[in-house]
Parts: sequence; C-alpha cells; structure tokens
Amino acid sequence: MEHVAALLFVVGCSSTMTDCRELEVPVSVFETAQACVAERPFALGDLQGRAPRIIGKCLAVDPALEDDYDQIAWNVRPDGTLVASLEVSGMLVASNSARPEKDYLKQQ
Repeated sequence: MEHVAALLFVVGCSSTMTDCRELEVPVSVFETAQACVAERPFALGDLQGRAPRIIGKCLAVDPALEDDYDQIAWNVRPDGTLVASLEVSGMLVASNSARPEKDYLKQQ
C-alpha cells in the first residue's frame, strides 16, 4: 500500500475573493510533499477559467492518520492567502496557519 505524504487542496474564488469553493483536481494525493509542490502549478493551470482566482496549497499528511482524516477546514483571507488544515473528527492535525479566521468544513 502506498502512503500519502501530501494532499493538494485547490479553491476557486470570485475576483473580489468573497465567494470561494473547493475545486477538484485530477490528482490530489502524493507520496511526497515535493511531488505535490511540483504538480501544483500544472494543476492550477489546468483549472484556469473555472474561477477568476484559483489558489492551491499542499497539506502535509501524517501517514499514521491518512485513513482517519474526515474534514478539510479552510478559509481564503481578503489578501488571497489560502489557510487550510486537515482534521480528524474535529481535531486539528495539520495546518498551514495557526489561526484560520473562518472555517468552511468540507467532507472528503
């Protein structure tokens, strides 16, 4: 079985960054964080035209918990910064920011 080390999470937003939604990418899980970072610009390019602004982040995945993640909490700040974290039953386990301003919970 392959272990997942990173998840590519992408959202599309209005030009004013007030209306954002999760966008699906063809490949969203990667065995290494480096593979996710390398694929990110191509994935974002493939989604051009789906929204005025497209933002993506690679989130680290703990292989010991990879089957337990059940939510992605995310927020896009007015400056266009995407803040996202993986959660297990409401417990924060990985984040790219310490304090999201507002969370949108999405089921995986």
